[in-house]
Parts: sequence; C-alpha cells; structure tokens
Amino acid sequence: MSITGKPRVEHPGQRRNAVGLSRRAYEGGMSTLCAGCGHDSVTAAIVQACFELSLPPQSVAKLSGIGCSSKTTAYFVSGAHGFNGVHGRMPAIAAGASAANRTLKYIGVSGDGDSLSIGLGQLGHAIRRNMDMLYMLENNGVYGLTKGQFSASADIGSKSKKGERNDHPPIDPVLLALSLGATFVARSFSGDKEQLVPLIKAGLMHEGFALIDVLSPCVTFNDHEGSTKSYAYVREHQQVPIATDFVEARREITVSYAEGETVSVELHDGSRVVLRKLDRDYDPTDRALALAYVQERSARNEHVTGLIYLGEGRKDFHARHQTPDEPLNSLPFERLCPGKAALGGIIARYR
Repeated sequence: MSITGKPRVEHPGQRRNAVGLSRRAYEGGMSTLCAGCGHDSVTAAIVQACFELSLPPQSVAKLSGIGCSSKTTAYFVSGAHGFNGVHGRMPAIAAGASAANRTLKYIGVSGDGDSLSIGLGQLGHAIRRNMDMLYMLENNGVYGLTKGQFSASADIGSKSKKGERNDHPPIDPVLLALSLGATFVARSFSGDKEQLVPLIKAGLMHEGFALIDVLSPCVTFNDHEGSTKSYAYVREHQQVPIATDFVEARREITVSYAEGETVSVELHDGSRVVLRKLDRDYDPTDRALALAYVQERSARNEHVTGLIYLGEGRKDFHARHQTPDEPLNSLPFERLCPGKAALGGIIARYR
C-alpha cells in the first residue's frame, strides 16, 4: 500500500499568512525518499518560503525531470500546477510554459545528474535566455536511483560505495552559471534552513533565472564493498522471492554558523564537507569577483554558501521576446488565430 497524501487535520490556532492559508496548505504528498535524505529538508524550505511569501497555490508551477531530486515536486504545494518531464529536459518544458503564461511562479527542481550530465545543454540555454524561474539544483554527487554511480559534480578523490575513486574534475554549477551570465546565483546546504529559506524567497521574486545549488547529502549509499551488512552482499547470499531494501533511518543533518565563518560538516558515511558562509560586506554584484572568490575557495575544498551573484540591467526572457501579459489559454480564438492573411505574413518573415 502506498501513502500519497497527508491527513488534512489542522489545529485551529495555526498561524495564517496574507492569503489566509496555514503552512500545511503548502505541503504535498508523503515523501518516499530515504529517511534523512537532504532533499526532504529542501522540500521543507520550499514549503516555508511559499508560505511566508503568501503565494496562492494556483499561482505556482513546479517542474522536474528524472532522479531522486525530481520526486521532490510531489512533496510541496499540492494545489500547484505541475509537470514531470523526461531526463534532463525540464528547462525546455519550463520555457514553453513560461512563454505561454508569465503570471505563474516557476519552480524547477533538478539534481546534479539531471542537470549536469544529460541536461547540461538544457540548463545552459535556460541560463543564457534568462528564463524567469527558480532552479533548485539538489546536489549530492551521485546517481541515487541507479545505485550510486558518480555524477558530474563528484569531487576528485571521492570514493563510491564500492571503493572506486573518482578521477574526473567536477562541473561546478555555480561557476557554470556565473560564466554563462546568470543574474542570480546562490549556494546553500540542505540542513541550513536559516539561510536556505530567504534564498528561495529571493529567487522566487527575482525577475530572470535564479539558480540555487543546494548541497544535499545522500544517506543510502554508505554501505561499501566487503561489508557483510551491505545490500549487495545480502542479495548474493540469500535466496528471496523478491528483492527488497531496508534503508536505516538516519537523522537529518542540520548546521548553524555565522556569516564569514567556515564549518566542517560530518555526513552520514563519516566523510566531511566544508562550508563557508559569505561575509556581510561581500559584494554580490561583481561577477568577476564572484568567479574568482568561488574558484579560490574551491581550491581550498570549501563550498561557498549564500547569495554569490545578483545581476541587474539584463533583460529577462519576457522582456526580450515581448511575450503577452495575458496567459495564452485565456485569449479568445480570434486573437490566437488572426486569419490566413496575417499568418501568411508571419510565415513570410522567416523565408
């Protein structure tokens, strides 16, 4: 039996936002991700951000591709519009939807595999076109649905659950976005809700493409080759009618640290990730400075978190393409189809 919804029982004293909704109105279905998955923490942050912004659920459109990260859209704002696309193609769906209806708030949720491998070209052109959307990249360095292979964001020297060493340099989505001209670039950690929620709110209100790279630990691939407790070993030495998994419950990893500080966070498998929160006097409007700063800290194995770059003056997708203010599905047939002569003139422009 699968659980697809949550009980809608609400305490009468729950706080309401400006549109009269409680935080629970922005939740979705029950998560089927592993207990302790960082992606569920990202979901909670999106729920909180939408609640605090008082967004009517029907004003939100959520989109995803394929992967553990792409299941996230089922877990927030159940009353929103939604589309789950094929692997790596979510930005193209977002582009078409946004061109047809600019009044919605678009939230694209993707992963490092969905975005930086098969979807790299799609992501690059969404940035280049300055699409009006918030792009949440849940980054865990592995392909979670296909048993933990390295993704394109895996660091050099990192080891898989089978002990294999990654020797390929990673693609850094922050550096990629900065080099392609993104107008809003940020990074955070799934367990730092204090930082992540304001970044999501700012990204949702930004006119243009807003990328938030969220370091989000995977809790499942901690078993290693040679362990008699690993899933692979048990399957090889038992005869069972069906293959079943048990994922040990893990605690959510949370962190709290001040601006300008560096903190080393221990992950579930004993490895560590070093986070550095930007100083208050950091200038996020200097693209060259942002690139140099992120590269400098990356050389020290530090992941810079916070609002890394915010650009102004560049036209967004709608301003450049002069899309209509009214959603296309609300226009009468006469305006959508102006007649044979007008259509002939449009076609002639492309000859």
